[in-house]
Amino acid sequence: MIPASVAWHEVECGTYSADLPLWDELAKQYGGPILELGCGTGRVALHLARQRHEVLGLDTDRALVETLNARAAAAGLSARAIVADAARFQHDEVFPLVIAPMQLVQLLDRARRRAMLARAAARLQPGGIIAAALVEAAGLPGSATQRARDELPPLPDVRELDGWIYSSLPLDIRHANGAISIERLRQAVAPSGELTEEVDITALDPLAPAALEDEARKLGLNAGPRRYVPSTDWHVGSTLCVLEAP
Repeated sequence: MIPASVAWHEVECGTYSADLPLWDELAKQYGGPILELGCGTGRVALHLARQRHEVLGLDTDRALVETLNARAAAAGLSARAIVADAARFQHDEVFPLVIAPMQLVQLLDRARRRAMLARAAARLQPGGIIAAALVEAAGLPGSATQRARDELPPLPDVRELDGWIYSSLPLDIRHANGAISIERLRQAVAPSGELTEEVDITALDPLAPAALEDEARKLGLNAGPRRYVPSTDWHVGSTLCVLEAP
């Protein structure tokens, strides 16, 4: 059985591709090496490496890092990852492009987010950028009760991995008490047929793009034109803040 963190990352994030054209565009514009914060199993890093970019990924989860490295080695790709906290990493290399896909910046509290921005800014080449994606609260669907009046219930994300069947069903999204809470019902069926399930809750900081840009300005970064990742049938869109080094 593969590690649980790898399984759920693959189920809930592994097939998402709406943002890949935007990372491609930035990688072509700024070149490499590219630093990815919160790289997971390599959804973005391996994609960029297939386009002949060199990528270094950071993640705090060792199982995710090992999975990325194994996949890169098997495919002969110029991507690798290390176990490191984006808010405290130490690295000598400098980068023209630092990326934080999906909602990494919103998973961190204010202090850790500012520390992450400071560490990333210190590793930027002159003229380089940090590109950080975030989801805006105004763009989220309403509660499950509100959605039920207008929409069919969502379908679960389902994957078969090593003989196990994993299913992740979105239950609700709430914006209350200073956080965005995303609830999912996670179910795993073993090859023997045994079912286990749990409700997973992910809390996001309802961070506005302007607030992130203001934090970056205090570190000497300039706010460039924002980019946008379109919504899909299964995922909300996101705003990409572009933070430029002088």
